[in-house]
Amino acid sequence: MPEAKPRDLFPGALEMMVLRLLKQEPMHGYALVQRIQQAARNLLQVEEGSLYPALQRLLKEGLVEAEWGVSATNRRVRVYRITRAGVKHLGNEISSFERMLEGINLVMALGAGKA
Repeated sequence: MPEAKPRDLFPGALEMMVLRLLKQEPMHGYALVQRIQQAARNLLQVEEGSLYPALQRLLKEGLVEAEWGVSATNRRVRVYRITRAGVKHLGNEISSFERMLEGINLVMALGAGKA
């Protein structure tokens, strides 16, 4: 079976995944990239260059907060944690995403028996 090519994400997907992971535990940026790629079995490609602007947007919107900490390798890192507003926003985003996915699945099922 050929190896699956990593996919670009749709707008808002990265922020939704970041909030989901931060709901489990606070993390620094590099750990977020690693966790997303690990959980997605490398089917998603997340570059640090797209992660940090997403984190800045989340900070600006009050959905996450950050503080300086020390990594396992004793480096100074910015650790992000989800806010109450972020938890609420995540719930709304997941509901919206699930409705969109259901709609796509319904359309895709129309031609399921035909090649």
